[in-house]
Amino acid sequence: MNKSYLLLLVFYFHYSNILGQSRPRDYGINVGVMTPGALNSITDVAGVSVGHLTKIEGNDIRTGVTAIIPHSGNLFQQKVPAAIFVGNGFGKLAGTTQIEELGNIESPIILTNTLSVAAGIEGVIKYTLTQEGNESVQSVNAVVGETNDGLLNDIRGMHIGPDDVLKAIENASENETSEGNVGAGTGTVCFGFKGGIGTASRKLPESLGGYTVGVLVQSNFGGVLQINGAHIGQALEQYTFKNQLESADGSCMIVVATDAPVGERNLKRMAQRAMMGLAKTGGIASNGSGDYVIAFSNYQKNLISHQQKSLSLSVKAELRNDDMTALFLATIEATEEAIINSLFAAEDMTGKGGRTVKALPKEKVLEMLKN
Repeated sequence: MNKSYLLLLVFYFHYSNILGQSRPRDYGINVGVMTPGALNSITDVAGVSVGHLTKIEGNDIRTGVTAIIPHSGNLFQQKVPAAIFVGNGFGKLAGTTQIEELGNIESPIILTNTLSVAAGIEGVIKYTLTQEGNESVQSVNAVVGETNDGLLNDIRGMHIGPDDVLKAIENASENETSEGNVGAGTGTVCFGFKGGIGTASRKLPESLGGYTVGVLVQSNFGGVLQINGAHIGQALEQYTFKNQLESADGSCMIVVATDAPVGERNLKRMAQRAMMGLAKTGGIASNGSGDYVIAFSNYQKNLISHQQKSLSLSVKAELRNDDMTALFLATIEATEEAIINSLFAAEDMTGKGGRTVKALPKEKVLEMLKN
């Protein structure tokens, strides 16, 4: 092998590796007008941590667990205000009725595959019961969402167990969040390309409160991909009902976090806006798609104490309705970018039955966006 060819080969692998690791913003693809947080991640919301358990075994197991923990304390004892919005309800999101009724979350949020929701619930219960201060707890509302990774994963084998959920929680970190083929995004497919975990954030200017909104997605849905308004799916001839490895059906789990003083009512309004971010990427919330948004605020003064015995009226600090618009825009932009990030981070994957799902062809996409 001559020296010039060897250098070319080394450069090619180096360039491919950079492309695989980089995010859209590294190439000048800036979604929206607001400024991202330092990590452009849901963990930019102080106190929020994310952990993954990725399970890739043999030829057929391609699945995992992602845990989002709203704050570093005892969640059961210090619950967070929360809300749920259902974009399309063909899915299994455990714990919704209590959130709707009481307006709070008391557990880590677990994402996994469709047939592992029960394992997610059991893992969260085990975690909660063993926490110091929960010795008398006899009821836990575990929040567990899912998407179906059965195209690439032996989903019927139910390869996720409660211990995997506990490991994902134990792995949780407030630092950078891995994206793409990790955790609950290991076996997912989005717009006919390899999907996965994606995250993004927005930091409001101080004049608007200086609050942060962070979003994490598990992308596994269909439609006609758009990036910053460019019709990428159409240009690549890869979209719902045309040359697609899956049907339009699928799901997207979206988790919205903020440190703003927002109660459950306005959190629901933020959750509704997250679906607008999904729509901007070309998602269509198809008939068989489970598109759910979980939104919470970990603003410290509004945490809900489980042990409070006083009969006095609680006084919460909450933004006025008129002050919510900037948070709405932040939610839309962060959701849109998180989905695009999930596609850019994902890599080709071969799984169950020898099926291969290709990653988004980033070089082609970048050239299209440049033009």
